[in-house]
Amino acid sequence: MLNFSKWPLLLLLSTEELATIQQVYVFGASANEAIYITNDNKVFVLGHNCSGCLGPGDGLNTIVPKQLRCLEGKKVVSLSYGSSQHILLATEDGKVFACGDNVFTQLRGGTPKCELSLALVTANILNMKVKEVACGSHHSMVLTEDGEVFAWGLNNRGQVGSHTVKFVPFPVKLGGTLRGETVIGITCGQSSSMALLDNGEIHGWGNNDNGQLGVGKNKKKVMLPCRLSALQESCIKQVVSGYGHSLAVTDKGLLYSWGANTFGQLGIGDKNNCFSPVQVMADEERFVEVAACNSTNTSAAETQSGHVYMWGQCRGQAVVTPRLTHFTNTDDVFACVASPPVMWRLMSVEHDDSLPVAEALKNEFDSPETADFKFIVEGKCIHVHKAVLKIRCVLLTVQMFSRCEHFRSMFRSPWVESHQEVIEISQFSYTIYHSFLQFLYTDTVDLPPEDAIGLLDLATSYCESRLKHLSQQIVKGGITIQNAFALFLSAKQFDAEDLEEFCFRFCIRHLTQVTQTPTFSQVDGNVLKGFIIRASYAGAFRY
Repeated sequence: MLNFSKWPLLLLLSTEELATIQQVYVFGASANEAIYITNDNKVFVLGHNCSGCLGPGDGLNTIVPKQLRCLEGKKVVSLSYGSSQHILLATEDGKVFACGDNVFTQLRGGTPKCELSLALVTANILNMKVKEVACGSHHSMVLTEDGEVFAWGLNNRGQVGSHTVKFVPFPVKLGGTLRGETVIGITCGQSSSMALLDNGEIHGWGNNDNGQLGVGKNKKKVMLPCRLSALQESCIKQVVSGYGHSLAVTDKGLLYSWGANTFGQLGIGDKNNCFSPVQVMADEERFVEVAACNSTNTSAAETQSGHVYMWGQCRGQAVVTPRLTHFTNTDDVFACVASPPVMWRLMSVEHDDSLPVAEALKNEFDSPETADFKFIVEGKCIHVHKAVLKIRCVLLTVQMFSRCEHFRSMFRSPWVESHQEVIEISQFSYTIYHSFLQFLYTDTVDLPPEDAIGLLDLATSYCESRLKHLSQQIVKGGITIQNAFALFLSAKQFDAEDLEEFCFRFCIRHLTQVTQTPTFSQVDGNVLKGFIIRASYAGAFRY
């Protein structure tokens, strides 16, 4: 289950709202924007709304979630943020929507101005089924179900891959070395782009000033998709882009990095840029995931055994060598140490439908379907499980069994070898014994004060101190003028001296009202005489 407290913006939501989230994405220059999708596929936005990147249409910031009704009922499958404050998202039916900054028509063409409302992207991809989107700072990319890539927007470094440096106002299909190939993944740096092919090869284009394409120093920008030949012998399973660096993991679990390294984000022990891929943590076990996003200089990776490492810009510090963390996933790295603390991907929240052990055990108490043993009390059955009672009762003190012949005989021989399936209980009422057995399953007691007195007697007989304490707390917490004298009498009957004194003191403090209750008027003469004498010694009749 996702710990939402790691993203401060999400704490604006109520517990009930958080419980409905199935997907969420926190983004923005200060991690002050969020989009989340609920279990019933409603899309809500929250936060700063810079340049209209939340898409509700009004251009206003909001600390109260606003629904994007144009997406109601549509399942979001991919979402990406560009640092120019623009958003792309793809829905399950293959449609692409965009909003936010549009200075270089990186949204859907047309007039280069902000789109305050989330709008459908139709130019050149209307009949395409898009499965993934990616945003650079001022350019956009989509990947279709057929493995084709379209790009548009700012192209000053060749990041659109159209063989020019002019901005591209509408989506164009990429050719060059991608022609005839099937792309299975796309990623964008600030002004660079990459595509992962189904054969495990990587192709990159755009800015290469810091080596983020991995194709050597002699190419500062690449106008068309170019094969990353240094990793051609490896089968890449995942590639991600940071602000100006790249990470990849192979099918053998090897980790590579290349590009800008000002904050140690390559994880190679220094701050020198690398224009070709270098292996990271060569002696470490298999890696299964790498993480980066184009708005940070932070890197993270997870191994097959679940170890999570971080490096790069972490809380403003340059960590040049991967450091093992206590985190359970790479998402936590970005939440806790990245600047800004954004999400590097659209996160799916796994709601655990399975019951905790304690809850499951509670539900099986007195269940004839699964029980293998039963007690008969006042002619009624209470169904239990031998193993549960044996485990729980072994924890009780030995004295318990010296007072209870039934439990003592049970524990003299292993239950697994015993053929006895029913035991009759006569010392206690059904209500009391049922509550005792339920306590063994749940560690809780739910009885009215009048019955809790009887449970206190059982707890005293079995020397079960926790049950005794819970019973006393119920009585003390539930005492009233109407039941005070009855509780006093019961405590006296069961030799519960501390509780008897508590109830007596309560009766003295409310003596006039207590003496007017039906219980007091019906009490035996000798008992009443004893109470009056005791009350007089306690100063009840001084005036």
